Formats: sequence, structure tokens, C-alpha cells
Amino acid sequence: MIKITFPDNSIREYESGVSGYDIARSLSNSLAKDVVAVSVNNEIWDTTRPITTDAQIKLHKFDDKEGKYTFWHSSAHLMAEALEALYPGTKFGIGPAIDNGFYYDVDPGNGAVITDADLVKIEEKMKDLAKEGLPFTRKAISKADVTKFFTQKGDEYKLELINELEDGSITLYEQGNFTDLCRGPHLPDTRAIKAIKLLNIAGAYWRGDEKRKQLTRIYGVSFPKQKMLDDHLELLEQAKARDHRKLGKELELFTFSQTVGQGLPLWLPKGTALRERLQDFLKQVQRKYGYEQVMTPHIGHKHLYETSGHYAKYGKDSFQPITTPQEGEEYLLKPMNCPHHCEIYKTKPRSYRDLPMRMAEFGTVYRYEMSGELHGLTRVRGFTQDDAHIFCRPDQLKDEFKKVIDIILYIFRILDFNDFTTQISLRNKTDHSKYIGSEENWEKAETAILEATQEKGMNTIIEYGEAAFYGPKLDFMVKDALGRSWQLGTIQVDYNLPERFELEYIGSDDQKHRPVMIHRAPFGSMERFVAVLIEHTAGKFPLWLAPEQVVVLPISEKFNEYSEKVLNFLNNCDIRSLIDLRNEKIGKKIRESELKRIPYLLIVGEKEANEGTVSVRKQSEGDQGSMTLEEFSSFIKQEVAKQIAE
Repeated sequence: MIKITFPDNSIREYESGVSGYDIARSLSNSLAKDVVAVSVNNEIWDTTRPITTDAQIKLHKFDDKEGKYTFWHSSAHLMAEALEALYPGTKFGIGPAIDNGFYYDVDPGNGAVITDADLVKIEEKMKDLAKEGLPFTRKAISKADVTKFFTQKGDEYKLELINELEDGSITLYEQGNFTDLCRGPHLPDTRAIKAIKLLNIAGAYWRGDEKRKQLTRIYGVSFPKQKMLDDHLELLEQAKARDHRKLGKELELFTFSQTVGQGLPLWLPKGTALRERLQDFLKQVQRKYGYEQVMTPHIGHKHLYETSGHYAKYGKDSFQPITTPQEGEEYLLKPMNCPHHCEIYKTKPRSYRDLPMRMAEFGTVYRYEMSGELHGLTRVRGFTQDDAHIFCRPDQLKDEFKKVIDIILYIFRILDFNDFTTQISLRNKTDHSKYIGSEENWEKAETAILEATQEKGMNTIIEYGEAAFYGPKLDFMVKDALGRSWQLGTIQVDYNLPERFELEYIGSDDQKHRPVMIHRAPFGSMERFVAVLIEHTAGKFPLWLAPEQVVVLPISEKFNEYSEKVLNFLNNCDIRSLIDLRNEKIGKKIRESELKRIPYLLIVGEKEANEGTVSVRKQSEGDQGSMTLEEFSSFIKQEVAKQIAE
């Protein structure tokens, strides 16, 4: 008999070899029907895989992240089987589950080309195979045998992956006539996959290397019920309408230029104003919490990033070193701000009385993302972090950490990001090879985060293996208006960079001590945050943030002079305004102003000119009545004050 511990810490005994499905069925037949995966000691398994030792388990339905991962991973294999049947000789790269579905990178056989027109045919084949209820079977295999199998099959992509695996850790999964190199997990069989939609095709270089062959990447999504698919497709249509790339162009916020370079956004005047207003807002919040602004250069000596560990960690993914006329001298485009801030800390001796020291910077950094990974503002090669680093004593760590949480929660509330979860990212439990620093420092850092979040009463999830290489972190996963999840704010505890840079302060005992470092970025990056904000609001920014708050619309040329007076009055009141003096019908002016997402429209005609008033329309809400200029100015300022009230 073995002991199975459930998430509520209750324990039941089962015979050795029991499966996740058996356990679910022992609790409820309906539960067993819905369970698609099981976590065994925090590792996701097939529900059919035998459990032979005492274990902690969690049963996953499709609604869980782990459940979706398993469902969509199995769907990727189903698609691969359909492709192999339709295009004999197809070779397969990788086929993972992703946040909203799955994809597979394939090399069609016999010179075949797969286009969007072929997706329906592949879909239908997947549906036919799914109905057969093909079981997913896991099989452990030696490196020699699996190499022989894929050599005979002639799949050089799988052979390259196998070459990087350790013998004794390799598994295959089979369903129907398809066999794949895979760790799993998978569904018991294909019958659960009821609704399938293949979405689009893209090119993807093998292993993300532009010098390697370009494969065909097919994206898809699947669900256990047709209605779930229908709802998802409706959500995708809404997402297209809110796409920040589309709205950014329409609202004249930002652009890209191939001449400037891929992944390097150019901010237009309206976008710059929006971005600066966000920065000013955060600066004002930070001043209340004792932060001081600093500025650091866009490049740094290579040795700086070797000291911090960033070169060893990110060197391959960064722009290559810049050589100077001085022999042996190399610089890097700045990949992170923190090493520069460590050097600012070292500019003079510090006392325990000087701490905490809080320095903030809107610092632009650079990462060489592969061209295939670039996506609007959400994935770029140059981006500005709303970065800050707190240097504090160990006894100040928890309080400082909790204050950062307060800042992030305030920002989310003001910007209407009310639906979010928090994730504590810790080291991998067993493999510590990719982390720097001592066991003692990691224990202290992880304990501080766990205790601080508990004291703030936060509901958190813990993910092992997701920590930064220098320390654990607390990440904020925000859901937007369409229910999509984005990782925005982050707080990280770091005992290691202070050691690497030999940072010190003199304690009350007159001895030298190491400060602790907190990294934090409430927005994450300005580019990504603005992209999420555009899509969350559909471009209808809150009044305090909108690039243009008011547009004055005269109903004919006769009232242009009075409209100019209205515009001057508003601008003198620091209300961001513009005027539309075109000789167009007022209905057209209103429609076009609303498409520009301008919050307030002021209609001016004979009555308004005679009475010194304006007729007020609000975006998406229509007529708000007539107001004097003074009344409207006061109304706008009250609404702004209400929106950003603490």
C-alpha cells in the first residue's frame, strides 16, 4: 500500500501501481470523466501512469493550466498523425502546447507545401482520428534504440534532439500510426478531443536559428466541447479588433521601420505623450515611497556584465560586443540596469543609517530577440524598464518587499487591472545548476518572499524552477478585458549581486555587512505595458491618460471663431484639446472623433456661441447636456482626480 496526499493535506491509502484515473474514480465517477492529467510530486503525469510510491498528487481538469497543457499537447500529436497520413514522409520538429493552443513545426515530405487552404482538410482528418479513440501509450526506450528508430524513419530533426538527451531518461509516445519522441503527459486517448480549429500557418526556423532550414509551423486549438471552441473563436475576433499593432497605427501611437531595424519601436508624438504620462504617474507614486531617480548609459563595459553574471546568462541572446579602437576593450548594449545601479551604490561608503536606498530609472535595455519571436510592442529588441533597485538591511527586507507590493496593487487599481493572480517563482527543487549564489542566501531570499506575501494576506501559487538566476521573485499575472493573462509587475529578492559587486555598509556594530537587493518593475517594460493597456482598454484610455482628452466640433464654419475661444480656454486649463475645423457635416465629425477614442466631444453651434456654453458628448455614452466652459473644466478636473485618487 502507498499513501497518497491530496491538496487539502488529507491522506488515503491505495495499492501500489494505482493510476491518477483510478484515484479520481475512487472519489467520484464524474470526476474521473473530467480529469485529464495528474500532478505527482509537482510533476505532470498521464492519468494512466502507475504510481508506485508515496506521493502528493493533484488532479487536473481541462480548466486547469496543467489540464490545458496536457489536452493541447495531445492535440499537437493528433495533428502530427493527421499530417503524416496526408503527407507521407513528413519530418517533425517540436510540437508543444502554448498559452492558447498548440503548434507543430514540420517539414512536409516529397516537396509538398502546406498552405492555409489545406487547414480544413487536416482538421477533418484530425476529427476522424479523434473519433477512433486512439490510446496514447508511453514507452521508455534506450538512446540506442530510439536513435535506430528515427534513423530508419529518416527524421534528422528528432535525431538532433535525441543527441542532447541522457540515456535512461528517454520516452516515446504512440497513438494510432504515429510515434513521437516525447516526455508527455498525454490524455488517455483521443476521444476527449471533440472540437478542433487550425488557425494559421507561419514559417519558423529550426531551433530558432535563421541559418537553419525554415519549417512550416501550424497553429491550432482544441476543446472538449464545441461551445468552448465557439466562445474561444469569438474571443479571438475581439482580440483582433483590439490588437495593439492595429490600434497603435490607427491612433498614431507608435510605428516600426525596417530601415531603423526590426524590434526597435519609434514612438510618435501621441504615443510619447501617453508613455510620458505613465512615467510621470509612476514617478509621483515613487516619490511618496522615498525613491530617487537616476540615469545610466545605454552601454557598459563587458566586464560589468561578466561581474553580474548577465554576460554568461544572456550573452548569446544579446547584441554582440562593441569593440573600440583600444585593443582588447569591449562594450555591450545594456541588457539590464541592475549592474549600473550597483556601481552607483558603490560611489561612496554607506552606513546602516543610509539604508534603505531606493533608486529608480526608466532605463532602456537591449536583447537580441530572433526575428521570428518579435511581436509588436510585446516582444522587441529595445525596451524601457520601469526599473528600481532597493538596497536594504536584512531586517528591512520584508517591510520593503511589502511596500513594493502596495505600489503595484495601487497601480493596478488605478489602471483597472483588477483580475490578477500572484506567482512565487522559486528554484528548481533538485537542479540548482542554473542559479548563482549560496544555499544559505537562497533560503533566506525565498523565506522572505513567502513570509511577506503571507503577511499581506495574498493568495499565491508557487512555481518551482521559475526563479531568476540570481534570486526568487513574485510575479503578477494580470487578466485583461478578454480574460487573457499577462505577466506584468515583478519583485525579486537578490542576495547574490551584492556579493558579486562586493557591496557593503557599516552596521551599528561598526562592522562591514552586505546589503540585500530588491529588483522591482511594476509595469515590467513600458513597451509591453502600453501594448497590454491598449488591448485591455481597446484604445479607450482613461481620461487622465488619454493623449487627447477633448475635441471641439463646430457644426459649421460660422462658429469657428467661438470654437477657437473654447480651445484656448481648455488649453489654458491644462485640458488636452484639439479642434476639427473641417467643412464637414457634424455627424461625420462625431463618428471620426469617436473612432479616434477621444473621451469628450464638445459640439458648438449658434445656441452655444450665444450662451457661452458647449454641448457635451462622452465617448460611447452620448449626450451629457450643456455646460459653461467653467463648469466643463471643473467637471473634467474632478473626473481626473477621481480616477487617480489613492
